[in-house]
Amino acid sequence: MDPIVLFFIFGVSAGLLHSKLRLPTAIYELLSIILLLSIGLKGGAELSVQPILSLIPKMLSVIFMGCLLTVLAYQILKIFNFKLVDAASIAAHYGSVSVGTYAVVVTYLTYNQVSYEDYMSLFVVLLEIPAIIVGVVLAKGISKKTKWKELSNEILLGKSVVLLIGGLLIGWAIGPKGLQPLSALFIDPFKGILALFMLEMGLITSQQLGSLKRYGIKIILFGLGMPLLSSLFGSVLGYFLGFSIGGTTVLATMFASASYIAVPAAMRITVPEANPTLSLTSSLGVTLPFNLIFGITIYYHLTQFIYKIGM
Repeated sequence: MDPIVLFFIFGVSAGLLHSKLRLPTAIYELLSIILLLSIGLKGGAELSVQPILSLIPKMLSVIFMGCLLTVLAYQILKIFNFKLVDAASIAAHYGSVSVGTYAVVVTYLTYNQVSYEDYMSLFVVLLEIPAIIVGVVLAKGISKKTKWKELSNEILLGKSVVLLIGGLLIGWAIGPKGLQPLSALFIDPFKGILALFMLEMGLITSQQLGSLKRYGIKIILFGLGMPLLSSLFGSVLGYFLGFSIGGTTVLATMFASASYIAVPAAMRITVPEANPTLSLTSSLGVTLPFNLIFGITIYYHLTQFIYKIGM
């Protein structure tokens, strides 16, 4: 098992045992900043050597799929009899992307010596924004009461999006050669920093598991079923877009993940009547551990199968 996953399991176990272990808030913030910048810088450096025009159809396809999966998740949650505002809020989380899960899947592929397109981090940025907008529209429709200014500020100026976009632009400007002097901080220690980050995420996840007792089987079924369904869409899309097996695995994993940084903050501002515990219980308590322990391996083998049968 990948050591990153073991660090996550360690964090969950320590939390469930009511250990006093906890990373200082400042350290956790620093780790998240370095991770987000690392992902952006690496993707931007690779993007600088890519023909941008050839990426536009792929970018538009990924954005469309992110919106489609948000609507699909919303319809499924309505079938499960969730309140409409709660269904819209949860759906927005699942149309977006988990940066932590993205970091783990690229580490998993590197560990298994599977190559992938380095510019995949571009799609992390693209998937953060549309799902939030679709979620707000599903919850409230388009009206004068929608706080679009506050929403725009939260989406475009939120920490995760700013760091990812900033990293992408800097990486794109300096290119692979310019990135080399920064490797000692942002590239070489990536896996160690990710391990500490996932330790803290495990501790946070353990706090959400108790909510499963209150919200029951529906959250568990959705939190497990939606990633599997979304990964299938991602694998098929990656195949038709011509990605490598590794790149398609990354795309499938991104679609199978659920945001726990940008979307919760945006939903708290624009849809305050939605219950945030439902979203966090599903994304952090069910989907994140499933993806890290089982999901990524499943999506990799699913992608291999799709390429083998040649859809």
